[in-house]
Amino acid sequence: MGLEPESLAVQLEELAKEFMDSPGNFNGNPAAQEKAFAAPIFGYAQGSDPVWGTFKKSVDPDYLTPLEAFNSEYPNTPVVLDHISVMVFVLPQTEKTMKEQNKATKILSEGWARSRGSHQRVVDGLALHLKKNLDLMGILSLVPDHLEDWKVFPSASFQLTSKWSHRHAGFAAGLGTFGLCDGLITKVGKAHRMGSIIINHPLPVTVRDYEVDDYQKYCLYFNSGTCGLCIKRCPVGAVTAQGHNKHLCSDFLKTSIPYIEANWPDMTGTYGCGLCQSKVPCATKIPPVRVSKKAAAACGG
Repeated sequence: MGLEPESLAVQLEELAKEFMDSPGNFNGNPAAQEKAFAAPIFGYAQGSDPVWGTFKKSVDPDYLTPLEAFNSEYPNTPVVLDHISVMVFVLPQTEKTMKEQNKATKILSEGWARSRGSHQRVVDGLALHLKKNLDLMGILSLVPDHLEDWKVFPSASFQLTSKWSHRHAGFAAGLGTFGLCDGLITKVGKAHRMGSIIINHPLPVTVRDYEVDDYQKYCLYFNSGTCGLCIKRCPVGAVTAQGHNKHLCSDFLKTSIPYIEANWPDMTGTYGCGLCQSKVPCATKIPPVRVSKKAAAACGG
């Protein structure tokens, strides 16, 4: 295998930071050279972790384990399960974007729109940057949502789901737990975008400080009965005490397209909202568990 797991992780994180400091992390604003996202954080999980099997039960039977994804991409390559690793990266929104978005009430801010419009380019660019360098090291890897059979499909439990979820990969990799509006609450909050890459090489495992069945541990609504501010932030009632209605949310996202195109014509086809991820206690951090209702109401994200 050559490289020690810790050494490879260090190299990958340096490569990721190098990319995020490059023009690849540009938010597309023609008037200013601004980054789309702030400095990333990382987590690692083993392909042999039993948590992947639980996703088949809790998400969908067609959810791919890392080994299944690897075998789909490299069907004729022998592999040792303990050598399969998943690297997950979290790309936080910038401080400037958060300040703009915290002021938004009915529709998203320009900064959020630009990060949404550039997010797939940045996430894909970073993942492919890592894959290219792993190829040069002679290490096989794959970007899960580039698999031929990756797709979004209806789900009895989650309304819509896919064969691979970066948020669930982040949960497996010790990065965070889920909130009422479905966002993954990490140490940099839930105002972020995520990506992941499956690697045929051992990497150091990020220890989870939560149990698999305590998947909403960091959410104030669930851990202390306070907050619920993401409910109030949603302009169309897609977030309620029952959770996140993806269909209502998706329908509203489409209505943002003409608003974005009218205000920022260079972002043709871009859509977004993100109000539930801003001006809430978990926007940029894991909030302290015991928060009074008064303190929660006064939060600024």
